[in-house]
Amino acid sequence: MVLKDITKTYWWKDMEPVYALRWVSLTIRDWDFTAIMWPSWCWKSTLMNIIWLLDVPSTGQYFLRWKEVKNLSNNEQALIRRNTIWFIFQWYNLLKRLSAWEQVALPLTYMWVSLSSAKERCYAALETVGLKWREKALPNQLSWWQQQRVCIARALVTNAWLILADEPTGALDSKTWVELMDLFTRLNAEQKKTILLITHDAHVASYAQKTVHMKDWVFVKEEIN
Repeated sequence: MVLKDITKTYWWKDMEPVYALRWVSLTIRDWDFTAIMWPSWCWKSTLMNIIWLLDVPSTGQYFLRWKEVKNLSNNEQALIRRNTIWFIFQWYNLLKRLSAWEQVALPLTYMWVSLSSAKERCYAALETVGLKWREKALPNQLSWWQQQRVCIARALVTNAWLILADEPTGALDSKTWVELMDLFTRLNAEQKKTILLITHDAHVASYAQKTVHMKDWVFVKEEIN
């Protein structure tokens, strides 16, 4: 994945333009584990939405798996959102009436996966995140950390190449966020998952292979951890 000189500008009538992103360039290679250190007041959601193909930049180029995104059809972009990139939200976005197993299986219903294959993949994903024993639990029967693991299992079951994690430790205590980062490290090393993590916590960022620092809408420094 390559972002080259990406800008995003919002215009409102009779007002000065608002610059969300300015000349952002970033390269994420296969199997990278990268953290972006981002002040909480910056436009992080804008960048994540561009990467996830929910928004388009004002200027610049975005290449994903060697193809420039602007040249892809709407159907091709939808397939990428379904199969190639998976988003792990800060607040989990689980459906109240679905069990852990059903939450993980949900993406597969849009991929025409057979029931037997879906079950096999879901149980394998739940086992990877250490939650197979809670397969029938509803969200209100799960802790914050267990809900987060369901979200990660939902990403794994799609075999997504890139996992985007938006402040994934924000609702976790000091013990469980360490467990979460250990899990991300293991997924990157053992399952070759490419991970891009947004955080404002330097301790969280230190688990990544590389940290990119953001200031005043631009990337200002890159560090190898």
